[in-house]
Amino acid sequence: MELQKFANGNQFHESSVEGGMLPEEEKFLPHKSDSSKRPQFTDFEGKTSFGMSVFNLSNAIMGSGILGLSYAMSNTGIILFLILLTCIAGLSCYSVHLLLKSAGVVGIRAYEQLGLRAFGHPGKILAAVIITLHNIGAMSSYLFIVKYELPLVIQAFLGHTSSTDDWFMNGNYLIIIVTVSIILPLALMKHLGYLGYTSGFSLSCMVFFLSAVIYKKFNITCPLEVFVNQSSSAVAPEDMCTAKLFTINSQTAYTVPILAFAFVCHPEVLPIYTELKNPTKRRMQNIGNVSILGMFTMYFFTAIFGYLTYYGNTEPELLHTYSLVDPLDTLILCVRLAVLVAVTLTVPVVLFPIRRALLQLLFPEKPFHWCRHICIAVCLLFAVNLLVIFVPNIRDIFGITGATTAPSLIFILPGLFYIRIIPTEQEPLTSRPKILAACFSVLGFVLMIMSLTFIGIDWTSGEGRSLGGH
Repeated sequence: MELQKFANGNQFHESSVEGGMLPEEEKFLPHKSDSSKRPQFTDFEGKTSFGMSVFNLSNAIMGSGILGLSYAMSNTGIILFLILLTCIAGLSCYSVHLLLKSAGVVGIRAYEQLGLRAFGHPGKILAAVIITLHNIGAMSSYLFIVKYELPLVIQAFLGHTSSTDDWFMNGNYLIIIVTVSIILPLALMKHLGYLGYTSGFSLSCMVFFLSAVIYKKFNITCPLEVFVNQSSSAVAPEDMCTAKLFTINSQTAYTVPILAFAFVCHPEVLPIYTELKNPTKRRMQNIGNVSILGMFTMYFFTAIFGYLTYYGNTEPELLHTYSLVDPLDTLILCVRLAVLVAVTLTVPVVLFPIRRALLQLLFPEKPFHWCRHICIAVCLLFAVNLLVIFVPNIRDIFGITGATTAPSLIFILPGLFYIRIIPTEQEPLTSRPKILAACFSVLGFVLMIMSLTFIGIDWTSGEGRSLGGH
């Protein structure tokens, strides 16, 4: 039967396959020498290499939430943080496995089309809406960093001790300039694979950030006078410079959803799969595993070296902690600039799945057209800029969307897709894989309820915490 096309307008067909399941090693693009009739899923031949795909997926995982991981460790202890981080990373790899296996059955490499196959048109709309909300929230959070951090960087480079009324110190003007001059041209690329180079550069900026965190650990001695003066006594408490292996406090419960959000990359998995050279399920799974392992390593080293620098005095935003100690530190200034570059180059990668989702909803049977491609990108960036400029504090909006969309994308939808798409004659509902998938979806609902409960407590107490991994 003929399936609907995915976002770039290419048509693909599904031939009858015995039992409905493709062998794991079978390629989506048959070899030219293969004379047997195999299902051809797309007439677009992917050209993105393994390495570039790893860069793009890693860049999609990497978010501004890395700045808060040291604070998360200070509220859990080193061992508990490592256990939670390992569990979330492993569950993310399993989630990618569910998506790829579901896609392998029906020859679909678009998240929204999996929703259509599993639950009909409502499933397609639900998947598209969740992807759009989550990624718009991520794009907005990145531009908020640009809005508030770039003026400070410019101010420091100019040697000003206080802010001025100059137009180039206005964050609203700066995000428009950055959007038009950097983000928009990258967002107009036809294929996501072309962004592999910018993704690699973005990741190198975050590696520089990690290097600076490690360097500062061995150049800052504890206790620091600035934190001693903030304590109730004139003498540093005995445990001020003591690392905790396990700790539980009022902030500990926030760590699980924060870490879960920090590994959200699932809207980008299938688009990257679409453009992969020699695409197979095993090859794409390896890309997911390598990307998640790389981010796991960066997350853990950033968290532990940041924590072992300031211990219990770590601020929710790590760079702010360094600024408290030395506001004019040249290295930290360069690190701020590197983080700004990294988040700016991540915005186009996050935009691609939104455009794909909108194309799936609005133009499901139209071939690729540059006019639609460009107009959607311009409208999305225009809307996100308006959101960042005119809404002074959208922390709670981000909290709500993040608490609902992140568990849906990582846990709930992949598990439900797997249960609905994998034929029951191959894997009955009582089979071990489907039971695991069902438990996986239930875990997502539990995390969603936890996150919404924490946000409700925040609103009730007025303490103003926020959740988010991106």
